[in-house]
Amino acid sequence: MSISGAQCRAARGLIGWSQTELCQAAGVGRATLANFEAQKSTPYDRTLRDIESALHAAGVTFLDGDYTGSGGEGVRLTQPPAASIEV
Repeated sequence: MSISGAQCRAARGLIGWSQTELCQAAGVGRATLANFEAQKSTPYDRTLRDIESALHAAGVTFLDGDYTGSGGEGVRLTQPPAASIEV
């Protein structure tokens, strides 16, 4: 499954990441991510895998249009991101 720019934006919103945070986690350029999310361009397959892997590691699951009962593509949180604990 290949994720869409809309799913990427939604996934970031779900875990509270900025574009900069995702770029750092995935090792991709900011312009690449911004253009992808704005649906101006589609990154290389490897770049998409890096983005998806970073979001998946943060607890995001991507749903495609074939997911039973989903009504279309989307995202969901399968594990909450680790909370930071201040001591």
